Amino acid sequence: MIMALNKVKINSDIELKDRLVAINRVTKVTKGGRTFTFSAIVVVGNENGIIGWGLGKAGEVTAAIAKGVEAAKKNLVRVPVVKGTVPHEASAHFGGAEVLIMPASPGTGVVAGGAMRAVLDSVGVKDVLAKSKGSSNPHNLVKATIAALSGMRDAKTVAAQRGVSLEKVFRG
Repeated sequence: MIMALNKVKINSDIELKDRLVAINRVTKVTKGGRTFTFSAIVVVGNENGIIGWGLGKAGEVTAAIAKGVEAAKKNLVRVPVVKGTVPHEASAHFGGAEVLIMPASPGTGVVAGGAMRAVLDSVGVKDVLAKSKGSSNPHNLVKATIAALSGMRDAKTVAAQRGVSLEKVFRG
């Protein structure tokens, strides 16, 4: 439900950079021998608050990555980035993976591992503390991280939704 609120349509003026998160070689055994295919999970982002992920499957690695990039461009999400960090603490889970994302002071850097780091770098977050719990499956970690990021709201959005001023949001 939350992801539908901040979907982004692809424009030609958006410069998206892709990052490969994981490649998986899949073997299918048939009577003629083994058939190898590859699946690649890819994250694309403009490093300024727009992020998307995609899964590509093909007989060759390069084709799988290309399909993943095309799939990622079809489900882009806008994420608030405030002064190089996230606006508030957030957690989410997808499957067996659970993530916790917290804002950090300037100069901290991206303290996150594996698949979470690729997502946070692609979205343009420079300072963040992140912890993954449960499964380390990169597919579920990417989906949980994007779910946590897409659930975030900055102060302007909260003020607009509540119909109050920014000062009232901070002071109560």
